[in-house]
Amino acid sequence: MNDTLERAKLDEAVFTFIDVETTGLSPRTARVCEVAAISFRGGERLGTLAELVNPGCPIPPECTRVHGITDAMVKDSPAFGAAAPRLLAMLENSVLVAHNAEFDMAFLRMELERIGLRLPAVPVLDTLAIARKEWKFKSNRLGNIAAELGIPNENWHRALSDVEMTRKIFERFIEAFKRAGAVTLNDILKDKKYAEKKF
Repeated sequence: MNDTLERAKLDEAVFTFIDVETTGLSPRTARVCEVAAISFRGGERLGTLAELVNPGCPIPPECTRVHGITDAMVKDSPAFGAAAPRLLAMLENSVLVAHNAEFDMAFLRMELERIGLRLPAVPVLDTLAIARKEWKFKSNRLGNIAAELGIPNENWHRALSDVEMTRKIFERFIEAFKRAGAVTLNDILKDKKYAEKKF
């Protein structure tokens, strides 16, 4: 990891929040049908990406019931490769944050491999892992955590709504880390359980 990024103060580091909606649960057999990302430095929004993606395969009804995305909605959308350059540009020199990051990372890695690209070697923080380790929510599902923290969660299970919700939850987590003495990004990254696997 970039040493300068590791030493960055929490208010100066760039965090990119990401979420994907998919046609199934396995990145080997399912595809991404929506991707969203937002980048922030402190309270400043640096960039936003929200794209429907033509997965090149039918979206099963059970998946549509979860995220609301239909075949008709994506039939005229570009393939994942069209969004990939903007996404990769957002990830450079930033910290990637996702809820249940293992799921999103697996799909992103597979989609990028299909077009001959790779995820940059960026640190990954998982709000699910943080919630499990530091809090005692009734349920660690994204919508439930938001509800318990009093964060509105309309339209969740669409990618952009989910990244906005993840960002607001993460801000609460960062406030708690700061109260506990965290100053730099490394103060959080040194606890490997926050990103349970190396992506």
